[in-house]
Amino acid sequence: MKITQARLGVISVQDGLHVTVKVLPAVKLPRKTARYCSNGRMIRAEKWRKIMMFAKLAATTALALSLLAVPAFAENPMVGGAAMYETKNIVENALNSADHTTLVAAVKAAGLVDALMGPGPFTVFAPTNEAFAALPAGTVDTLLKPENKAMLVKVLTAHVVAGKLSGADLMAKAKASSNGFYNFNTLSGDALSAFVRGGNLYILDESGHASKVTVADVNQSNGVIHVVDAVLVPK
Repeated sequence: MKITQARLGVISVQDGLHVTVKVLPAVKLPRKTARYCSNGRMIRAEKWRKIMMFAKLAATTALALSLLAVPAFAENPMVGGAAMYETKNIVENALNSADHTTLVAAVKAAGLVDALMGPGPFTVFAPTNEAFAALPAGTVDTLLKPENKAMLVKVLTAHVVAGKLSGADLMAKAKASSNGFYNFNTLSGDALSAFVRGGNLYILDESGHASKVTVADVNQSNGVIHVVDAVLVPK
């Protein structure tokens, strides 16, 4: 919002977003003296003070109206102690999450940074550091070795779906299915299934392990992230 000041007590609102406020200067005047406005007219102190009061009231009203004119957006949830911005892409936001340092390191090692910074849109199920730590000892270290890059790419792309699927979309599709499961494929070609239990959304991988969505609908400029509490393991 841009506010500018000039000498005359005139208020205008432009585009519902930019407000131009022209306010008379605040000058203390003796009651019996007079001053000249920028248009050459002489105004006595009493009248000058009334004009100033009106200008300030009009400015306040204009600002309030301009704020109402700004469209409201639902605020993204915090992830890993950091704000997530809809104007940033998946990688840019993930870099700021203290809960996803292992995932970010894996994405870098797999050479998937550029792909996940692309236009998408993508739906990403993002395991936390604790989710990776729950894997059998040595699994993460093994996956991060250069000779195992192809395997790492497969594991990570098994968490990425083409298109943008909100938590509400996944829950609705699961509830609408005949068996309570909504089946879909990831970029790796592996299958995932969404289902609902106790009002919570879960994602089932091909190995039969269910991961709970702990933070849903973290919107990105190129898709959406759903934080999950377990790594989705492809066969």
